[in-house]
Amino acid sequence: MFPNKVVSKKELKTVCGIPYSPQHIARLEAAGRFPKRIRLGQNRVVWLVAEIEEWLNERIAKRDVVDQQTQSL
Repeated sequence: MFPNKVVSKKELKTVCGIPYSPQHIARLEAAGRFPKRIRLGQNRVVWLVAEIEEWLNERIAKRDVVDQQTQSL
């Protein structure tokens, strides 16, 4: 079994549900706000699934904190 599962640029949308365009993903990466890609070859890049899941979980946690703060008001 492969411990480091990866997804391609296309799979970010189809498998992980990331609705961003490739250009927006590149901007987020450059700003340090999205996991960095792994270059497998000259025309092939992938991302680690574990890092994408962690990134999504961080956003869920931020959303939940904001929801709790809003309910406290």
